[in-house]
Amino acid sequence: MGTEMPPPDVIRRYNEIMQESPKLVQKITELEMDRNEHKLVEETLKPLDPSRRAYRLVGEVLVERTVEEVLPSVAANRGNLEESINTLRGHLEKMQKEATELKTKYNLQTEQ
Repeated sequence: MGTEMPPPDVIRRYNEIMQESPKLVQKITELEMDRNEHKLVEETLKPLDPSRRAYRLVGEVLVERTVEEVLPSVAANRGNLEESINTLRGHLEKMQKEATELKTKYNLQTEQ
């Protein structure tokens, strides 16, 4: 049986993917938690009087605004988080697909 050893570049790339994937999953999870918090704040603020005072943490500074001023920025931030999550998920899917292709093409054996 003539089984070839995969080139070192292939093994290195596969290992990089396997190390980077969990980090990406963790980042997606963090962003999903942030998105859920933004959604909760948005749902809490919607029924309130638009002129009511609202406090928003910007960096390390607590800023006084009105609900009317805060709500659009919370919604925009949630939208940005959604986009980031979708981008990272797409990147993760590509990485997983590449890892599967490398594993299949070069018959890589992994510990599981």
